[in-house]
This record gives sequence, structure tokens and C-alpha cells, in this order.
Amino acid sequence: MLAAERREHLLGLLAREGKIVAKDVAADLGISEDSVRRDLRDLAAEGRCQRVYGGALPASPAVADLATRAGVAPDGKQKVAAAAAALVRPGSALILDGGTTALAVARHLPPNLRCTVITHSPTIATALLDHPRAELFLLGGRVFKHSAVTCGAAAVEAAQNVSADLCLIGVTGVHPEAGLTTGDAEEAAMKRALAARAADTYVLASSEKIGTASRYRVLPWEDVTAVITDADPGHPVIAELTASGVEVLTA
Repeated sequence: MLAAERREHLLGLLAREGKIVAKDVAADLGISEDSVRRDLRDLAAEGRCQRVYGGALPASPAVADLATRAGVAPDGKQKVAAAAAALVRPGSALILDGGTTALAVARHLPPNLRCTVITHSPTIATALLDHPRAELFLLGGRVFKHSAVTCGAAAVEAAQNVSADLCLIGVTGVHPEAGLTTGDAEEAAMKRALAARAADTYVLASSEKIGTASRYRVLPWEDVTAVITDADPGHPVIAELTASGVEVLTA
């Protein structure tokens, strides 16, 4: 089997099984594990998989820049955003992460809802400037332009001085084995800092993120109240998460 044929075989396997175990593929094809690993390195370099110990997982399409992500699964994001906005109670304090789904949440907050929104996203803050009853608190720090959010030591320190009833956080990958992941280490650290300051943390995960993984883990499952997604409840990953005790809210 030629290298190009092997890579197509690997991509097909990834689509069907949701993961690749290098030693199993090597045994099935009668080739060395090194050959499989080289193929996976090539595919990862092209952004077509996420390498993990022993193999690979599907790569998340949500690691592109903010402008590109705005055009990915817009209908699903709107469904997730509407379900998430309904969790915000009058008079409560909300920590709202950055990203396209979080922006949709901000726009779904009812105009008559009195609340406090704490965010590290200038984009979110700007979107809520005209919200008549929302008090805004913007966490400062170094701006990570890829996602239009503040990160780094100053932003994490600022987050440690606030508290909220609810945190709505975005991730780029939701996978039973890899967990909740994102593509940047500092952004992952900031998300952890935000989640630690809320009584309840909900993950915003439109269907294209389900079953995929990025490089950096955000939170362990036990630190999450629930995952909000528009994915079909019969999706194998959703079924596996539910069976393992993770609460999933269907948007």
C-alpha cells in the first residue's frame, strides 16, 4: 500500500471509529508502527488529525481564527447559545468566555434581564454595550488576537478577584478520552481560571466539536456542571459521555 493510500485509509478509520491506535493499524496492515506514526505526523501537519499518545483523534475545525470560526456551524451555535442564555437568572452574575458561541449567547440575553456579565472578551463587552440592564466587567490583560480575548498572568490574576453564579465556557474539542480541549495553552489556563470562579460551569459545544480534540486540556469532567450541545443525543460520543456520568443538555 502506497503512503497516500495509507493516509486515506487512516482518515477513513478516523471518521468511522473516532480514533486511531497506531499499533492496531500497523498489525492490520502488516507494516511497522513507525510507518503509521510518520503518516499521522504528516496528517497532523495538514491539520487533519490530532496526534495523541499511541495514535490520533479527529482534529477540531474550531481552532481557526475568530473570523473563520464565525462561518462554521452558525445554526448549531445559535441553538447552543439560546439554551445557554436561558440559564442566566435575573440578578445573577455570569462569567462569559470569548468566541463565536459566547458572542451568540450575549446577543440572546433578553433586553429586560438584569444581570452582571464578567468577560475577558472585548468583543463580548462591545456586544453588550447597548444591553440596557447588563452591568459589564471587563478583565484586562494581554490580548490574544486569534480569539480576541485577554490571557496571560495579568488576566488570570484579574479573574481570581471576581466570582459568579454561572460560567459559560467554550472549547474546541469534546472527546471522552481527550476531554475538553483547546488549541492554545494560555487560553486553556485562562478558561480554567474563569471556571474556578463560578458556582456552576457549562461548556458550550456545538456539534462540530463533539468527538474532536485539540492539543491542550481545559478542564476535567468533574469540574463541569454540564455540556450544552446541539449534537444528536444518539451520537456515539454523546452516548459515551452520558454513560460515564457527564450531564449533557441538548439544545
